[in-house]
This record gives sequence, C-alpha cells and structure tokens, in this order.
Amino acid sequence: MTGEDQRALLHRLNNQLGVILAHAELLETKAQDAAQKARASQVVSAALQAMAVSRELRETVGEK
Repeated sequence: MTGEDQRALLHRLNNQLGVILAHAELLETKAQDAAQKARASQVVSAALQAMAVSRELRETVGEK
C-alpha cells in the first residue's frame, strides 16, 4: 500500500470518527440522566483519542 493510499484511508477514518464525535456530543447534551451523560462522555473521549491516533498516523506517512 502506498503512502497516498494510507493517507486516503486515514482521511476516511478521521471523517467517520468526526461523525461519531458529533453524534456523541449531541447525545451528551440531550442526555436525560447522569448515566446517559457519562456513557456519551466516554464515547466523546474515545472518539477524540482515536482522532489523535489518526493524526499521529497521518504524520508518520507524511501528511501534516
């Protein structure tokens, strides 16, 4: 797989993580109780961490 292919895959992954993040943030704001808010917050946190990993991977294949 070429570096360009890797960058394209990481771009697609990051886009999907952005969708997950947006929906999790919406769920977090609409949560009706503390348990729902906590679960949504965990998804938000995990999506942000995954986006950071994606960013690190992009840097290793030369996309800044």
